[in-house]
Amino acid sequence: MMQSFKFSDSFLWGASSSAYQAEGAWNEDGKGKSVQDVKEILENTSDFKVCVDHYHKIEEDIKLFAEMGLKAYRFSIAWSRILPKGKGEINQLGIKHYHKVIDLCLQFHIQPIVTMFHFDLPYALEQAGGWNSPDTVDAFEEYARIVFTEYGDKVPYFLSINEQNVMILHGSVIGTNLSKKDQWKKLYQQNHYMQLAQAKATLLCHQLAPKAKIGPAPNISPAYPNTSKPQDYLAAMNATAIRNWLYLDLAIYGEYNYQAWNYLLNKGYAPDIDEEDMALLKAAKPDFIAINYYNTMTVEYYDGSVIEEGECGDQQIAMAEPGLYRQVTNSNLGSTNFGWEIDPVGFRITLREVYDRYHLPILISENGMGTYDSLEADGSVHDTERIDYYEQHIKQMALAIQDGVSVIGYCPWSAIDLISTHQGIRKRYGFIYVNRTDEDLQDLKRYKKDSFYWYQKLIKSNGTF
Repeated sequence: MMQSFKFSDSFLWGASSSAYQAEGAWNEDGKGKSVQDVKEILENTSDFKVCVDHYHKIEEDIKLFAEMGLKAYRFSIAWSRILPKGKGEINQLGIKHYHKVIDLCLQFHIQPIVTMFHFDLPYALEQAGGWNSPDTVDAFEEYARIVFTEYGDKVPYFLSINEQNVMILHGSVIGTNLSKKDQWKKLYQQNHYMQLAQAKATLLCHQLAPKAKIGPAPNISPAYPNTSKPQDYLAAMNATAIRNWLYLDLAIYGEYNYQAWNYLLNKGYAPDIDEEDMALLKAAKPDFIAINYYNTMTVEYYDGSVIEEGECGDQQIAMAEPGLYRQVTNSNLGSTNFGWEIDPVGFRITLREVYDRYHLPILISENGMGTYDSLEADGSVHDTERIDYYEQHIKQMALAIQDGVSVIGYCPWSAIDLISTHQGIRKRYGFIYVNRTDEDLQDLKRYKKDSFYWYQKLIKSNGTF
């Protein structure tokens, strides 16, 4: 496939990671525990204690990113590495580490893009009520103040909270909600508090780091109606409102989406809101929207007679809400080895829908394909499926830009192999292979996959392939 579209010279070709999935060093240099350090791990699946040792191998890894040609590296700061208990005493070794990461990026002309919170709430805060408590909002504000004061003059882009919608809808699956008995009322109260925390961080960023930009980073999956039945079209509207617009309307407009709010009221899930909350949300104006895109949803009307409410496989599979919608398989789409549907055209649809609704620049903060990669005897890794996946999605991104969508960068998931949230290291996403298994750390040596050289060439040509 040939792609002749010319991207802007300032377009940010990057890649992504997260602290808890890549760093390791879970109890070193003063770091406190996070919820990811104590969650239940599936049998024969890696925990997050060593990961791919990105913490100790940061110089080696960023040199590899520079060799690949990355113009941006999106990574997250581990809150509990900065504030071991989530608030109070500051861990200076943690502060120093992220200065090192940022400075290494800048040394190699890579723009650092920092995610402030990526699923790893300090465990001390979780024990004190977690996101069920308004005290966590204050703790996040304290943490944000430190982040912007320390790094705000060196980091051009901050992402406030990664995939807040996924944390609410699938918290028990990804390990952000340790209690599997939380009622939906409590979860939507958590969502409200997270939105307030995000708003406070946005205001602080503009105050303390005026040259930096900040935005939310939801996981967006548009919904297709399964048939032309009017009931299925309504189901798609309902699914989109509950999964997407509930979160983005709050972050961008400072208002609850009316469809989603009526759903919350009718279900008895509506959060308790203080008088000043909505004024705070209105005042916080993000500069851009970061989007994690993996696939779309296809839904039909669902009366609740087949599966139970809340049934799901993971955050990208099987959502249902009785009386409103049920997610079904789309027979027009293929899927990955891990059951995630592949929909490149849906990527273009996502970008157009989001831009049409909010008119803010968009940064692609995640897009990628988890596969079973094999290391050959000569050190090569032939991940042709991944290359094809990216080619298809980048072509659709280019078409979306031609449609008029403002896209400022593309940061695939992930820069390097890391520990998948559910399937450990066996589900590999990176351009760089790390020699370990779920059961054996081996030597953690890095190997360049075929996709590494493909992306290197694509970046050098500024998106022409």
